[in-house]
Amino acid sequence: MKSIFYPVIVLTLWTLLVQIAIAFARFRAGARRQIQVEDFKYGESPAVPPDVCIPNRNYMNLLEAPMLFYVACLVLFVTAGVTHVAVVLAWLYVALRIVHSIIHLTYNHVVHRLTAFAISNGMLAVLWLLIGVHLASA
Repeated sequence: MKSIFYPVIVLTLWTLLVQIAIAFARFRAGARRQIQVEDFKYGESPAVPPDVCIPNRNYMNLLEAPMLFYVACLVLFVTAGVTHVAVVLAWLYVALRIVHSIIHLTYNHVVHRLTAFAISNGMLAVLWLLIGVHLASA
């Protein structure tokens, strides 16, 4: 079922949107003379204000655990293991990752952010459990 790729596309587009937010935050900070180009020579220097660092940190979050999500979706598709349950779990994972990002990029309440992050990781774990069951029964 190709439907497993719709949540993949949405999370990819969300990741690209966050990447645009990085550029926006950096250009805005540059225009305000809060940062210098050299502040990014080796990543982000301590001189970079937190509101400029957060979009980049969120982008990194979207390139870490979600890689396991992308691989899971590919494994499900290639092994003909896509089920309606797997697609629902994939959509829940994507929704929770977007919620995590929105919290991180706006009011950044750590407990709220952690809750969305932890539940999304639970969804990912269940998705991989489904893969294991599917492969063991094939």
